[in-house]
This record gives sequence, structure tokens and C-alpha cells, in this order.
Amino acid sequence: MIILGDKYKFNELELKKLNKKFKDIKFLKYYATRESSAITRKEIKNLLKDKYYKYLVINSDYDIDKKMIKFLTLLQFRYRRKPLHIISIQKLLERHLEKLYIPDDSKNLEFLMDIKPYNTFEYSIKRCVDLVCGGILYSINFFLKFYVKKKIEEESPGEIYFLQDRVGKNLKTFKCYKFRTMHKNSYFEKYTKGNDDRIFPFGKILRKTRVDEIPQAINVLKGDMHLIGPRAEWSILVKEYEKEIPYYNERHIVKPGITGWAQVNYPYGANIYDTKQKLMYDLYYIKHWSLWLEIKTIFKTIAIMIKRKGI
Repeated sequence: MIILGDKYKFNELELKKLNKKFKDIKFLKYYATRESSAITRKEIKNLLKDKYYKYLVINSDYDIDKKMIKFLTLLQFRYRRKPLHIISIQKLLERHLEKLYIPDDSKNLEFLMDIKPYNTFEYSIKRCVDLVCGGILYSINFFLKFYVKKKIEEESPGEIYFLQDRVGKNLKTFKCYKFRTMHKNSYFEKYTKGNDDRIFPFGKILRKTRVDEIPQAINVLKGDMHLIGPRAEWSILVKEYEKEIPYYNERHIVKPGITGWAQVNYPYGANIYDTKQKLMYDLYYIKHWSLWLEIKTIFKTIAIMIKRKGI
């Protein structure tokens, strides 16, 4: 695969995934000047002489000049047996990284047209999944809470559950249930850190294995949340994110979930960059929702919990 330009900056996780699919990836610079275009065309010719590349990805901040367009068009005819497919960076992210490209500016808003709430049929399927899986999780929570309560009281006396205002569909807030993992009356901090002294030892285990999320089955059965969906974020953080990240509130056209496509594909992050990356996965999930994607997310969640020695 040849990637032309550097409009979108790939992170380490993305490069790792792409290298598994495409063993040889070449990055070429492109600038909107006659000299630069000529050099880039020559580089592409030399690459294609030695090896077959399936894709050429347009990833440039600049408009592609006429000579380059003609050159790329002719390339598709020259290699008919093994054609060179020319695709945009948007298509690459959707097809091969399963995330939606979010522009940093407002030049192209077409992608927003594809972000729609679930239709009646899709919602009915999701609600069936919610009731079945939510009921199972609620039963697990019922028996698990006695052990969890005992362990919490040993390390940090107080309530078993932690309730917090989270933002749901259409920006409506609701009380989200979780097993308490922090000491009562801990000091205020928006994000948790690696060795956060607010979290007691058993709380760290609950967080690492994601068992602290199981009480959210109550929210699922009440209809505040889905089993699968964008993460239910704290209302204070949402106010910050919507100021810094274009189109952040698009994720709120559907209900949040206990787990989601972003959570199983991207590690925990406590900054604006990581939040934007997760939004790209959330919007992909909303746009491409299917029962298969729902099942795939469930199994990925289970695999993550097992790897972390969860239940």
C-alpha cells in the first residue's frame, strides 16, 4: 500500500493493524507544487516497477494537481491484471481500521449525513439483546454484590454502589450505577491516573477486569442505556469534550452502552486526542450498526475481560 500525503497522522495502534494487513506500506510526501508533483510521480513509478501494491491512498491536505490526476488514472489501466486501487483516507479508515474519519475543519460535512439513530427494526433488535444480556448481567450482579460488598467494606467502608450523572441519548443525564472503586469523599480529579491513590486495592481489580461496570445492567433494564454503544461519559467531561472536539455530540443520537466498539478497539486514554480517536470508532459503530457488529463487540469484550483475568 502506498499512502500519498500526511493529512491524517496515523498512531502506533493503527500502523500495527495496517502492517498486519499490508506487509509493505510506503509513505510519500505530496505538496501542491510542480516540482514536488513530478518527484512524487517518479517515486510512484519506481515503486510499482519493483513490486505490486494493491492500494494508493490519497491522504493529502492539498488539492491533487491535474498532472497527478491524469497519472493516477492511467496507472489503473496500465495494471489491469493486478489493478492499483486508488482510495481516499476516509475509505481506508472505514474499510481497514473500522473507524470513521473526522475532519479537523468544516470543509466537508457529508459524513454527518450517514450518522443516524437506529430505525424501528434496528432498535427492536438492540432492545431484545439488551433485555436478554441485561437480564443475565443483572442476575450475575445480584449474586456478585454480596462478595463485592464484603471486600469493599474491608478496604473502604461505605456504599457498594457509586452513582454519577452521565450523559445519555439527546444529551439527557441519568444516574449511572457502578461498583464503588474509590474511597469516599476522595479529592476531585477529572481523570484517573496509573497509580491513583483514590482507588483502593480491590477497586483496582474491579476496574482492571471491568467488573465495576456490571451494575450498569440496572441502567440497561431501565432503558437508560444499551448493552453496546458509546461510553456513557460524565456530564462534566462532556462539556469539555464538546468544546474541543468537532461533532462530539453526534455520539449522543443513540443511547450509551456498558461496552462499545470504541472500548474494545482503543485503550484507555485521558486526553482530548484519545477521546477523539474513540469518537471515530463510536461513529463507525452507529453508521455501520448490524447484529453481526453487536455480536462481534460482545465477544471482543469477553476476550478482553478474560485476558485481564476477569470473570
